[in-house]
Amino acid sequence: MTVHPPDTSGIGAPEDPTGAHEPPRQPLLERLGMAAIALVLALLFGGMAVASWIGGEGFLAIMAGIGALMTAWAGVRTVLRG
Repeated sequence: MTVHPPDTSGIGAPEDPTGAHEPPRQPLLERLGMAAIALVLALLFGGMAVASWIGGEGFLAIMAGIGALMTAWAGVRTVLRG
């Protein structure tokens, strides 16, 4: 097995000496639109969870409920992180 020394040529080095690079923020309207889509999907997952629970499919109900919570969380994080 051959071990190669680290590349010290400077190619590919970050422009910021601290290495902290933040991508540009998305516009608020775009973030709100993506959060609205996430809300619709979370409601669909929630409806599936309720219907599955009523139908006696406990595992599917739990999985759909988890999907609803995760989708809602992703929508909230989309708006907050920018």
